[in-house]
Amino acid sequence: MRPAELSDVEAIAELRAVVMRPDLERLGRYDAHRVRQRLRDGYSPQHTSVITANGTFVGSVALRPSQDAHWLEHFYLSPDVQGQGLGSAVLRTLLDKTDTTGDLVRLNVLQGSPARRLYERHGFTVESEDPVDIFMLRRPGGKRYDQSPA
Repeated sequence: MRPAELSDVEAIAELRAVVMRPDLERLGRYDAHRVRQRLRDGYSPQHTSVITANGTFVGSVALRPSQDAHWLEHFYLSPDVQGQGLGSAVLRTLLDKTDTTGDLVRLNVLQGSPARRLYERHGFTVESEDPVDIFMLRRPGGKRYDQSPA
């Protein structure tokens, strides 16, 4: 991982559109412009990391501080590298840091997204949900049920 730069925004926005499209279409909420624009509007390079594999851009993740927790956001991996353990490795790195500082971590994931299983394996539990999103929370030192590849 490397720190994100302002110039990374378009690559991350494009990856977001690719990764989220199946879930958003299933929920009847896919809009090609909106999916990219929401990333652009909320992009915070100071809290974002770019994920690379063999020197190539393959993803992003943001850990944004808020008043009572950190928000895990914009965690996208190229479909070509999903299921190989990279997501788990990235999460372990981030969660080791928040465990050390004693911080809560929050996130939201789309209803029906397979990413929910990854988060649950890393100690996230459902805090609330609505017809579109599931809001999850992980307490410091949250139990990790499975360390297998994501």
